[in-house]
Amino acid sequence: MRHRNTYGAFLLSMKEKVVVGMSGGVDSSVAAYLLKEQGYEVIGVTMQIWQDQDVFEQAEEGGCCGLSAVDDARRVAQVLGIPHYVMNFKADFKHSVIDYFISEYERGYTPNPCIACNRYVKWESLLQRSLEIGASYIATGHYARIEQLPNGRFSIRNSVTAAKDQTYALYNLTQSQLSHTLMPVGAYEKSIIREIAKEAGLPVAHKQDSQDICFVPDHDYAGFIARETQKESAPGSFVDEEGRILGTHKGIIHYTIGQRKGLGITAETPLFVKELRMDTNEVVLCKSESLFSNTCYVSNINYMAVEGLEGVTEAIGKVRYSHKGASCKIETLENGMLKCTFDEPQRAMTPGQAAVFYEGDHILCGGTIEKMLPVDNCVSQTHKSKKEKIIKSS
Repeated sequence: MRHRNTYGAFLLSMKEKVVVGMSGGVDSSVAAYLLKEQGYEVIGVTMQIWQDQDVFEQAEEGGCCGLSAVDDARRVAQVLGIPHYVMNFKADFKHSVIDYFISEYERGYTPNPCIACNRYVKWESLLQRSLEIGASYIATGHYARIEQLPNGRFSIRNSVTAAKDQTYALYNLTQSQLSHTLMPVGAYEKSIIREIAKEAGLPVAHKQDSQDICFVPDHDYAGFIARETQKESAPGSFVDEEGRILGTHKGIIHYTIGQRKGLGITAETPLFVKELRMDTNEVVLCKSESLFSNTCYVSNINYMAVEGLEGVTEAIGKVRYSHKGASCKIETLENGMLKCTFDEPQRAMTPGQAAVFYEGDHILCGGTIEKMLPVDNCVSQTHKSKKEKIIKSS
């Protein structure tokens, strides 16, 4: 086939063993195919990470966690002539993803469960198990590329297709994990991946892509948290930016920064969630223009392309998965956090979401948004400096 051996950045000697995380989708299936074509000894593994879904719901929803994923991955492995196993990582997933997801919402943050799953389950747990059985690498179907830079460090590069690029969700991987990872799909456009799958006779060539959070298929995050914790989020007040009461909210876990739908508030102009105040159980609403900010503060930094930063560094920052990225300057504070200042105001930078910074087409570093400073041209520069001092000492 004409697609053979086109991904060569990490092509090593024949018959090195690689474990491919097979979700039952077209991307991971083609990853397994490409690596086999390159001469690797490929082992397919489907990770069993979520439980207690109804069998019919799993089959309908598909995704990377349902029973249908196991069946589809097994059928692909049979076509490829590779062994396929199901490995149980339910305990790891519960601890590192579900518990994290719940605790973040309970403190008024909006979490990134897929980022946590990538870092602590799909890589940390799977890689450890794979190394134990003699594999040199693990591989996935992510649209991203791995490159070793001149300074010796590994970094994730953008995929060749911006429309499917998944580098944002991979910023938290460690150097050790990257050095043992292959991502062959990142060198292709999505349409080419489907063409490869079709030509290889893979039964998932036309399977729909999975979306959203796999363990909350009905998208009712608050309901999921209530069921898991056996606690209901207490109602409180909607307030405007001046503190005037506008109505009653259903409980803080029902809301996230930038949200407009489902508020149940009638106003002359559209209102959006600006802030979640856990101490007073208030949800602050504002007009769209009040959601913009130039500055955010980022914690729990994972340095990828460099060991650390000195002084002010120019970068491209992404503050959500769908964000196209914008020019910014980042600098390290004394408490280890990063201060990020965008050249132009960005909308709805949300505590709990990831801020990922790029230099060129590779990831420089990333972390978790803790706070943002609103754009306020009316306050004095002295007052602004006081605000920043508070952030630095937090």
